[in-house]
Amino acid sequence: MLDSGKTVSRQEMEAEWELIQAAQKNPARFGPLYNKYYVQIFRFVLNRCGDEETAGDIVSHVFMKAMKKLGGYTFQGVPFSAWLYRIASNEVTQHFRNAKKKRTVTMEDHHVNALIDEAEIDDFQDKQALMIRLLDGLKEDDLQLIEMRFFEQRPFKEISEILGITESNAKVKTYRIIERMKKKLKK
Repeated sequence: MLDSGKTVSRQEMEAEWELIQAAQKNPARFGPLYNKYYVQIFRFVLNRCGDEETAGDIVSHVFMKAMKKLGGYTFQGVPFSAWLYRIASNEVTQHFRNAKKKRTVTMEDHHVNALIDEAEIDDFQDKQALMIRLLDGLKEDDLQLIEMRFFEQRPFKEISEILGITESNAKVKTYRIIERMKKKLKK
């Protein structure tokens, strides 16, 4: 998983940009980028599909697509990983569309509790079951936002880059989803 909350230094960004430019000139030099991000992207995909073999297949598609499209990549002031996560997110969505299955959401108790606190949910005995019910009713795009923010602890800036939306739009959408979840509880 990406080091959420970790600030990437200017030197790290410049060094990464040099790696990208080298790979753009010679695809054989893509290896360092692959090695740097493979585990993060694999975990991201595995958390969404729940099966290592499927995750491995999807991740291979992610890196093949990234390598093919690397020539069109331009530096946007954020880590290269945001671009890879966007490709991975699209590949996972496409996989589940093709398979006509629902995707997996991996929740840890402390992340569920953070979401429950944010949604101001009180007086429920089985909060995990409640959260599963609420998340199950979300659209895929909404689920992805909640998952990235609360279960993966990603900052809004990173979420915005992955999803290709503005940071303020990511915030607004996230809190609107939480408000809709609250309303469902009151019914």
